[in-house]
Amino acid sequence: MAGQRGVLRKVADFTGRWFALLVVLGGVVGLLIPGQVAVLTDYIPLLLGVIMFGMGLTLRPADFALVLRRPRAVLLGLAAQFLVMPLAAWSVSWALGLTGMLLAGMVLVGSAPGGTASNVIVYLAKGDVALSVTLTSVATLLAPLLTPLLVLWLAGSDLPVGFWSLFESIVQIVLVPVVAGLLVRALATRLVERVLPYLPLVSVTGIVVVVAAVVGANSGVIGDSGVLLVIAVIAHNAIGLVLGYFAGRVSGLDESARRAVSIEVGMQNSGLSASLATAHFAPLAALPAALFSVWHNVSGSLLATYWARRPARPGGAPSRWPLRSRR
Repeated sequence: MAGQRGVLRKVADFTGRWFALLVVLGGVVGLLIPGQVAVLTDYIPLLLGVIMFGMGLTLRPADFALVLRRPRAVLLGLAAQFLVMPLAAWSVSWALGLTGMLLAGMVLVGSAPGGTASNVIVYLAKGDVALSVTLTSVATLLAPLLTPLLVLWLAGSDLPVGFWSLFESIVQIVLVPVVAGLLVRALATRLVERVLPYLPLVSVTGIVVVVAAVVGANSGVIGDSGVLLVIAVIAHNAIGLVLGYFAGRVSGLDESARRAVSIEVGMQNSGLSASLATAHFAPLAALPAALFSVWHNVSGSLLATYWARRPARPGGAPSRWPLRSRR
């Protein structure tokens, strides 16, 4: 039994370490065998619910206490998250002529909360992990209200869905699983702490399957609009990373906090975007989320490597690494 746990732990560590590469491979699989993996799109909401439950298991009340201790940094990060990325998505789409379901998909990605891999990237970048965890957690809890409002504001004329439908879906596949994970950890702390090291295996597998399924379902469209959409996704991610960093700089945050805000703003919960697009719009609307999932993990890893060689000045750098399992 101990040997099996050791092997499983090594596999989980491997998936966490090579997350970006595995996501890219998932996209390649979607292109190579589109028919076989496209059928998995029906399971995207379930997969995301499992991932969000795992995220809830990693959370503790202390992760939300930072809102009271450092409200300025938290409010700045949340404001940048829900203003910069939605407006950047609409602006990039307008500039490149993306319309219809591609515009809806871009705006949906921009209106989602921060990605679940952002905390790992912030840690590797020597950023403020505590702030990163708080921003991801609070943004996720705000998503049922803010994400539908932003999507309908910026892309409403192109969408066959209303606020309450989006709200209900986000509550079901994000809020309920996250709160359930929080409660399970509070009631069975020791048991949960024993399984935390293995959670990367579940979350990474889920994201890879989501990417493969969405790319497979849209393999025919990728040849027509793939290059333009890739440019849009790269530009969107870059705008988020750059403006997130400078928002922290203008507001007087220290270097480690700027890095955390930058990564939180630039990395989105693309799994949520893909799930909502698949459930309410069309498979095509999920394509920006799939491409974003691939690219933001690549760009985040590159940025973390760059920042890791330039230690942040004292005044907010994390003193511990509490969430090894949140990928």
